[in-house]
Amino acid sequence: MPTHAEEKPFECEVCRKSCKKKSYLRKHMLIHTGVKPHVCEVCKKSFSMKCNLNKHMLVHTGEKPHVCKLCKKSFSQNSHLKHHMLNHTGEKSHVCEVCKKLFSHKSDLKKHILTHTGEKPHVCEVCKKSFSIKSNLNKHMLIHTGEKSYVCEICKKSFSQNGNLKDHMLIHTGEKSHMCEICKKTFSHKSGLNKHMLIHTGEKRHICEVCKKSFSHKSGLDKHMLIHTGE
Repeated sequence: MPTHAEEKPFECEVCRKSCKKKSYLRKHMLIHTGVKPHVCEVCKKSFSMKCNLNKHMLVHTGEKPHVCKLCKKSFSQNSHLKHHMLNHTGEKSHVCEVCKKLFSHKSDLKKHILTHTGEKPHVCEVCKKSFSIKSNLNKHMLIHTGEKSYVCEICKKSFSQNGNLKDHMLIHTGEKSHMCEICKKTFSHKSGLNKHMLIHTGEKRHICEVCKKSFSHKSGLDKHMLIHTGE
């Protein structure tokens, strides 16, 4: 039976990774040298390997040859399709060692770990607010740019984030998918259900700093404060 060394006789002197062929080793070495000779003619982004440039070009062509057999959603890269398939299989093989929560994708686990470490490496250059996830920083930047690229096709109101547009659409559809398990009242948004649940739990976490009276909702506290301010 061939040994690991016999199967991959070409070893990288930097990180000791072994390769089957010398040509593979040469390609691998580009990671360490930082050389990126393959340049996209459209956006000038450069890549160390030709195969990565080929994958990148699909961004510009819009081609999505990899199709999910279950839901017919298509992807530009096979790795993205494999990533997507975990949504159908429900497989969650990545475990958080702190709280034992399971994740389908390693990338989601890495994001989750930041909730335990408190690390926020992504900093807004405008207001210096920091975020644990790059995507949250990108969303935040829309506050500064004022960009609102998500437009409601019914009333033409625009939003900076797709999630906000989806929430807004519930006004038009009248959909109320969030139901209180106690009294069966339904709500369009999860936040509305959460506020409603305070009626049943009796929780009053909004406290007046003047007289210490507590309220279930922030709006109730705001109204109460008018007594003290005299407005």
